[in-house]
Amino acid sequence: MEEHRVFPALHEALRQGQAVALCIVVATRGSTPRRVGSKMLVYPDGRIVGTVGGGETEHRVVQEALDALREGRPRLLEYRLVDPKRGDPGVCGGEMHIYVEPVQPPPTLVVVGAGHVGRALAELGKWVGFRVVVSDDRAELCTPEAIPEADECLPGPVSELPQRLTITPQTYIALVTRGSPVDVDALPALLTSPAAYIGVIGSRRRWLTTVQALRERGVSEEAIARVRAPIGLDIAAETPQEIAVSIMAEIIAAYRGGRRAHGLRRQVEVPRDGEPPRRAAQS
Repeated sequence: MEEHRVFPALHEALRQGQAVALCIVVATRGSTPRRVGSKMLVYPDGRIVGTVGGGETEHRVVQEALDALREGRPRLLEYRLVDPKRGDPGVCGGEMHIYVEPVQPPPTLVVVGAGHVGRALAELGKWVGFRVVVSDDRAELCTPEAIPEADECLPGPVSELPQRLTITPQTYIALVTRGSPVDVDALPALLTSPAAYIGVIGSRRRWLTTVQALRERGVSEEAIARVRAPIGLDIAAETPQEIAVSIMAEIIAAYRGGRRAHGLRRQVEVPRDGEPPRRAAQS
């Protein structure tokens, strides 16, 4: 009956934005501990649901599944269960073929700020296939009724967001807040996370003000350099919807691994020793 828990556990993992590896016995010959169709789910921390036979065979499958998760590629495993002295994982006498498929959840777009741009960005992010989480310290703006496109609404202090949300290398964070003080509260914790992308909306002057405040809080230059600011591709956007398009285009570029997203727009070079800010050349 343990096997019947595999698909519900897979569904729940994807709902929570967690990657897992699905392992299925696809062929057997002779005496084997499990039949064709037996399934096991492997989590990144090594936990399992279901079984493909237990013992040394299962231990090896778990290790292969963890490698598949790290590499993002499926694999077909073949085991002879005959002679452990030759390196076989068992003595049943048969053979097993096990297919391992890393299952990645859709990428998560975290929209910090539920104003005009935040709402437009949530709608667009959902439309292009991202899981969308919206956070704002103004609880009345951060509700399913106000932003029906959001998969999850997290009202409350933005500084507490990393404690309330699992942030992974599949997470893309857009701070489209109402001002620099909110960004300064949010960024120190976010910059220690493994998020793939962190961008901040606002003018160049606003970003330089934010940088100075972050330095005063002890945030390192390396951490500050992770931020894309001003956020979005330079498409001369004006309306909230146009700004959302510019932001989402940059995030998609980062997600798909194409041209460096920050190379597609003008970007502030944050001065380190008091010199005036300069614009990087637009590629």
